[in-house]
Amino acid sequence: MHSAGNGMHLFRRSVNAAAAESVAGARMPALKEPSQVSIIPGLRWWIIGLIFAVTCINYINRSSIGLLYTQFGGELHISTVQYGWVGAILLLAYAVSQLVSGRLYDCFGARAGFTLSVVVWCVAAMAHSLIMGFVGFASCSFLLGLGEAGNWPGAAKVVAEWFPQKERALGMAIFAGGASTGGVVAPLLIASLIDPLVGWRLTFLITGGIGLFWLIAWLYLYHPLARHPRVSQAERGYILAGQPPQTGTSAPTMRQLLSLRQTWGILLARFCVDPIWWLYLLWMPAYLKDVHHLNLQTIGAFQWFPYLCAAIGGLTGGWLSGRLIGRGFSLNAARKISLAIPACIMPFSILAARAQSTHAAVALIGMTLFGFQMWTSNAQTLPSDFFSQASVGSVAGMGGVASGTSCLLFNLYTGWMVSHFGYAAVIIVAGLLVPVGAIGLFVVAGSIRPIESACFSQAICSTTKLSQ
Repeated sequence: MHSAGNGMHLFRRSVNAAAAESVAGARMPALKEPSQVSIIPGLRWWIIGLIFAVTCINYINRSSIGLLYTQFGGELHISTVQYGWVGAILLLAYAVSQLVSGRLYDCFGARAGFTLSVVVWCVAAMAHSLIMGFVGFASCSFLLGLGEAGNWPGAAKVVAEWFPQKERALGMAIFAGGASTGGVVAPLLIASLIDPLVGWRLTFLITGGIGLFWLIAWLYLYHPLARHPRVSQAERGYILAGQPPQTGTSAPTMRQLLSLRQTWGILLARFCVDPIWWLYLLWMPAYLKDVHHLNLQTIGAFQWFPYLCAAIGGLTGGWLSGRLIGRGFSLNAARKISLAIPACIMPFSILAARAQSTHAAVALIGMTLFGFQMWTSNAQTLPSDFFSQASVGSVAGMGGVASGTSCLLFNLYTGWMVSHFGYAAVIIVAGLLVPVGAIGLFVVAGSIRPIESACFSQAICSTTKLSQ
């Protein structure tokens, strides 16, 4: 009793002290003096860490669809062709949302943009726990695509704002590594841990809510570079000194951006290459089940490996590009070398079409995804290499539309081909698209360097005359 009385006495003292601090805080505005704000050293790395984390969560939610379909597909009588349509509907929403999200992030900033994106996709992911058939599944997946798509133009915007040009590929590699890490974590978390314990409905509910906890950290830590109270003057100066000259402060229109060859080079590359990632993201669990006769737990034991390879590939691509720039290579040479190498690696995925061994097939898919993320860490840096910060979100969003459109069409093709002929033809076509995209990028976009103000102004004048 004596110890309990002491405890109550200490509790009252702490409450009184907290009340006194509250009154004092009301009298004196918080963060009034700069000296009261604690500087966070290397703040840009903390921010890219948050982008990594939300991208990982994004891919856990996205991967849960393909993994859990192997459980509820038969139960809800959803056929392979219908699953192909669900993937297409998700990608349709993804393509439309990327275009809208890019403008949203350019107009309102990453803080508000990520808030809206995360809330929408978390609600959609949790709503999958209520589906009763094809219509509910397709509807929830459509909403999921609307929300998740904003992650990509938003991340490109943040990297362009917070990183000097020589570090941008590494920043994009860390961000893209979140996708690969989510691919590693999802089968282990979902197939091996949560689903066996609570079933697929509660699994959707649990994994869908993770992003809401991330949002608390985002709103606490993130502010734009120009007015962030916790970035040091030295770090702000280092970032700004390493960024290319800005061509203007206002965001150009879509029509003006589409008048430039650099925009079309980015769109062509994403249209041709991105389907290879979505092929394995949406169809690898079904492929391992149908071709190699694995159950969900065994799929989880294999599927993490290709995504681990993808994470290593992304970091390799970001490191290589930055290393080449640091050793005196031009931006053009560094980016093209770092893009050409993975473009030569990814076509080896064709060999997976004839692989008899599960281990060989998974190893070849891992090699392919290593190449894809090595490519992506540089390809998704191109909007900030060519364009000013006022345009990065919009161009990245248009790239997402090109990606989503091609992935939608390829997913419908996959569903039909698998149901009629199997997986081999799909894998072969995906591998052949990669060199087409790489050659198209190099030829159409030309030299990789910031667009000069005079060239951009000329393009704007041309589109203005056409509209008159």
